[in-house]
Amino acid sequence: MKITHLRHFVAVAGELHFIRAADSLGISRARLDSSIRALEAQVGADLFDRRQGSTTLTSAGMALLEQAHIELAEFDDRPPAPAAPPGGKAKASKGTGRAPIVKGEPRPYKNRQSR
Repeated sequence: MKITHLRHFVAVAGELHFIRAADSLGISRARLDSSIRALEAQVGADLFDRRQGSTTLTSAGMALLEQAHIELAEFDDRPPAPAAPPGGKAKASKGTGRAPIVKGEPRPYKNRQSR
C-alpha cells in the first residue's frame, strides 16, 4: 500500500466527507476518490459506505484505519534520508550554440544580409 493512499484514507475517515477531506489535503476530489478506489481494490473490500448525504466506515474500513494509523506512525518515525552533498556538477559549454552576431557580418544561418 502506498503511504499517500493511507494518508488520504485517514483524512476521509477523520472527516467522513470527501470534499472536506480533499480541501484539507489540498488536492482535488477526483484525485482523492481515485486514491480511495485504488486502496479499495488492493484491500478487496469497500472501505466506505457512500450513501446520499452521509459517508460511514465499513467494518473493513475500521480495521484498516487502525492498521493505517500504526503504519503512518512507523513511517513518520523513520530517520530522514541523508541529504545530498553540497555543490553539484559544473555545467560546461560544449560549443553547440550559435556564434554571436558581429556588426556588418551576415548572420550564420542566412545566405546574405538584407538591407
